[in-house]
Amino acid sequence: MGVGVSGWRLARAVSQQGQLGVVSGTALDLLLTRQLQLGDLGGHLRRALQAFPYPEIAARILDRYFIPGGKAPEASFKAQPMISHQPSRSTRELGVLSAFVAVHLAKEGHPGWVGMNLLEKIQTPTLMALYGAMLAGVNVVLMGAGIPRQIPKILDDLALGHPAAMRLDVTDAKEPIFIHLDPSEFGPVPALTRPLFLAIVSSPVLAENLRRKASGKVNGFVVEGATAGGHNAPPRGPMQLTPDGEPIYGERDRIDPAKFAEIGLPFWLAGGYGRLGKLREAQAYGAKGIQVGTAFAFCEESGFEPALKAHVLAALKRGDLKIHTDALASPTGFPFKVAQVSGSVSEPTVYHDRRRVCDLGVLRETYQKSDGSIGFRCAAEPEDIYLSKGGDLAQTVDRKCLCNSLCASAGVGQIRDGYEEPPIITVGDDLDAVRELLLAERDSYTAADVIAQLLA
Repeated sequence: MGVGVSGWRLARAVSQQGQLGVVSGTALDLLLTRQLQLGDLGGHLRRALQAFPYPEIAARILDRYFIPGGKAPEASFKAQPMISHQPSRSTRELGVLSAFVAVHLAKEGHPGWVGMNLLEKIQTPTLMALYGAMLAGVNVVLMGAGIPRQIPKILDDLALGHPAAMRLDVTDAKEPIFIHLDPSEFGPVPALTRPLFLAIVSSPVLAENLRRKASGKVNGFVVEGATAGGHNAPPRGPMQLTPDGEPIYGERDRIDPAKFAEIGLPFWLAGGYGRLGKLREAQAYGAKGIQVGTAFAFCEESGFEPALKAHVLAALKRGDLKIHTDALASPTGFPFKVAQVSGSVSEPTVYHDRRRVCDLGVLRETYQKSDGSIGFRCAAEPEDIYLSKGGDLAQTVDRKCLCNSLCASAGVGQIRDGYEEPPIITVGDDLDAVRELLLAERDSYTAADVIAQLLA
């Protein structure tokens, strides 16, 4: 659910309906600081800051970023340091606080369950996001885009108030490289509940491997097919592309629910299960339920920038919205679903007119230099800089800065010398799930409408 699309408002609305509302854990620090700079309309962020158990930390963040009335429309957002393998004290504080704020607001005022979704591909903020979410009482942690074997033990350690460590995936590493977090550095450590952990997988082999070899208890799986939005697992075997450049998924990539049922842990089916009747179908396969993204992505409570959301919904009603599974867009190397929307970086002219800038670094690759020090590079950064870090020029072709563009989709895009970052919109292939909700006489729908449709 991108950056901020499945934000606290959407997660709260879903949770209030008795389902698991999930907050996207990607770039929460950017969302918090930029929304504070926009003036914190409604005062929700400041209310959550007051609930943070370490008030002096909250006060420092508020003092640095909050702008009463909001910044000038043409002004840039204040920059913040990119997260490294040795994050500074201020970076650690912001990472923990931003996750706390998102989960606290999602859980505020009701007894429903709230989860947080993280990506294994984005590792440097993970410990901070997990601890902040646990301070706010997160019930479930979900993680995909990789093999999250380390996460169960990290949850165990943080629940006990113990220091936690995460081994980073480092290209050309000569020895293990870890990032660390000690809960005691922030102040008195409260008793915490260990959330359930659900791994997002597309293969029963990976699911069984995680069940047996993860660092602690895996409580279940979300089984995601290639029709889901965002990052998709690459096809098994050599990458083959259609004439339009989309990955070809074959029989080996087909989801067989029976194989997951044999593992013996609860599982939820995702990717193409957002339509009427799909819940019953999933349960007939032995699934506990379904995970739905695309239908919720365009509901009234989602975090898409309102004008952009209206533009996409209008295209859907006309029947001319196209989704392209782009094998090159993401710097991670994973296929990435991109909606073809005018004014977004899906348009070649918009993509080529954008000056390559890497100033957020959420999807950077960690690598070890010849002198043993740690560096970071991104295939979407300026080509000469990427090459100077040992990168391969071929990897830069058609790569898109998802970090900046996804922030723009959530209404917090950067402005530099009058140039506004263009958005990128990621949704799944199952657009019928949205069309079923867009009745002829209306142009919007709520999260409650989605759930009523799914449960009908």
